[in-house]
Amino acid sequence: MSGSRFRDRRERKYGYDFLDEVLVRCPRCDGCAIVTPHPGIAADENAVGAGVQPLHRRLRCTRCGFFKDQKVDSAVMGSPVDPYFQRPLWLRASCCGNTLWAYNLRHLDLLEAYVQAKLRERGELAPGAPTSLVERLPTWLKTAKNRTEILRTIKRLRSTVPAAG
Repeated sequence: MSGSRFRDRRERKYGYDFLDEVLVRCPRCDGCAIVTPHPGIAADENAVGAGVQPLHRRLRCTRCGFFKDQKVDSAVMGSPVDPYFQRPLWLRASCCGNTLWAYNLRHLDLLEAYVQAKLRERGELAPGAPTSLVERLPTWLKTAKNRTEILRTIKRLRSTVPAAG
């Protein structure tokens, strides 16, 4: 990844783009488990923000075989826990006196690209559009003096994710 420029694509705060796959700690073995839309439910019934329809999610661990299905009325986003099962996120670590966290590798990629960029550009904002995820990042994550430690933590977190198999 180039560390020179980052252009905000105006992803929504804790954008739904990052919630189709959430890496969490397994409640049985504490290994890396994954929360995904329930495979037996139609995509439109699994869509975040689908109105009053409940969200159907599955938590599964390939390490120990644990799985659990759950139907939730809403997803609580914006903290280092899974928005559906309220499990601690797998990609979570202490950094600069705070908690650095990401829902999955795409979310971690976005944070890494933003932090390592020397030039950070805002994308176009439509009138009445919500604040982007990048604009809502905490100050400690945006501060250049923390760049080295944050990037080191991101690299460490990335290395903990088991290879897909």
